[in-house]
Amino acid sequence: MKPVIGVLPLWDDEKQCYWMLEEYFDGIQRNGGIPIMLPFSSDIQDVYEKCDGFLFTGGQDVNPLLYHQERKENVFPCEKRDQLEFDVLNYALKHKKPILGICRGIQFINAYFQGTLIQDIPSCFQTNTIHKQDKPYDKGIHFVSILKDTPLYDLLKKETMYVNSLHHQAIDILGKGLKKMAISEDGLIEAIYKEDHPFLWAVQWHPEYKKDEESDLIFKKFIQASKMF
Repeated sequence: MKPVIGVLPLWDDEKQCYWMLEEYFDGIQRNGGIPIMLPFSSDIQDVYEKCDGFLFTGGQDVNPLLYHQERKENVFPCEKRDQLEFDVLNYALKHKKPILGICRGIQFINAYFQGTLIQDIPSCFQTNTIHKQDKPYDKGIHFVSILKDTPLYDLLKKETMYVNSLHHQAIDILGKGLKKMAISEDGLIEAIYKEDHPFLWAVQWHPEYKKDEESDLIFKKFIQASKMF
């Protein structure tokens, strides 16, 4: 039986509506899962119970209040998403359900575990590496180094990977209990995991857009972990 993956929704503040990129659903379906988009509600325990794993998607900025900082200019959080994702992450951790974070997902997970973020790379971090590329998004823009003795290295069996990049925030101080799996050319953390959870991985790049062998391996690993539930 295919595992059901709860996908955290995207939110359009101007239109006041839910939306979703088909690439997230496609990445799950292509690798053996069934995606469902979760609603914005704090009273959906029955829905959570039907999910075998959870995908934390990209999107709006994480509110700096979550990591006890004042919001800088060029930072635009979404409180609806922060609250829902806090509730879902609480549930997934309590019930030992698999978690995959992408882009905003890695940032939110880090903030949840009391880490901090670089709020705006262009104004707060000096670098020559491009972290927010133009289309097409299925092409790589910079390399990451994959750390040995990590689950990502064990999966991919390679030390470097050419990734796409669509973010202006990034991990600064790593959250408690989290470990690094990949680092960008300019030293930013690009992938993390939690050793004492059955499956909690998060990446800063966008495997849903790349659709290459490495990206599908990451989705497959997540889907396989979700089959245990």
